[in-house]
Amino acid sequence: MPRRSIDITLPDLTGRRALITGASDGMGLVMAQRLAAAGAEVIIPVRNRRKGEAAADAIRAAAPSATVVVRDLDLSSLQTVKGLGETLRREGDPIHLLINNAGVMTPPTRQTTADGFELQFGTNHLGHVALVAELLPLLRAGGARVVSQISVAARSGGIDWDDPNGERGYDGMKAYSQSKIAFGLFGLELQRRSEAGGWGVTSVLSHPGVAPTNLLAARPELGRSRDTTQVRMIRWLSARGVLAGTVESAGLPALLAATSPDVRGGTLYSPRGFGRTSGAPAEQPLYSTLRSAEDASRMWELSERLTQTTIDVS
Repeated sequence: MPRRSIDITLPDLTGRRALITGASDGMGLVMAQRLAAAGAEVIIPVRNRRKGEAAADAIRAAAPSATVVVRDLDLSSLQTVKGLGETLRREGDPIHLLINNAGVMTPPTRQTTADGFELQFGTNHLGHVALVAELLPLLRAGGARVVSQISVAARSGGIDWDDPNGERGYDGMKAYSQSKIAFGLFGLELQRRSEAGGWGVTSVLSHPGVAPTNLLAARPELGRSRDTTQVRMIRWLSARGVLAGTVESAGLPALLAATSPDVRGGTLYSPRGFGRTSGAPAEQPLYSTLRSAEDASRMWELSERLTQTTIDVS
């Protein structure tokens, strides 16, 4: 069965400055290419500088007039997050779009970040929390749209408030779900606090559904020497247009959430097909795991404490 093409039209983003994490490959690179082609200046902060420069070249090849800036960032190190924040604040240019897209998924054994956090909780969630804190003055100056990329895995599981770093027992999938629920709660609380404080920042959630990205592929640096059975199955389904999208379609919910003039803060965008695994992007109801304002406030405070960051606008 031939796959039906799915796409959206982006508005003119000339004069807008966008930063997207995880843009050196996969759907992050596709999203960066689309933003640049629509006229945005695109910042791609990367852990591997050589890979980042190659990604920038690919973006310029797809959009010859694009302005692409490569910066250094390792979300598993709060020191590098701070360094990027200091550099961008010193430059002083407003940021209009922030897509927090980067992440890691299910390393086979428990690993930790440079700061001692469980790798998925520390990278997917805490690293991005610290990034938002560092960039908040620039986000306010740009009246920014902040998109926090969660996952279909956030529909189940929960937060282990007594042991968020999995020190008493590690289950890779539970830890991944927790990291995405935590990040979703934070994104929703960001919207609430922006509204209450008049920050002018609009915070939205997105998730890509299921697609053959590199999250479950071979990652020797994570201790995964070969592609997982899951990613092989996802590739098979994607090629046949069954219950899985493509790398290109997976980025559409975040792009829609970042650029559509109709987006409301505190909402979730994802594929609208069966199980929200594939299909055209659309606003969808929040998962039950994300609906507690009390949990969101608690996660905000926990995240500030763990990152030793105060997200303040005074």
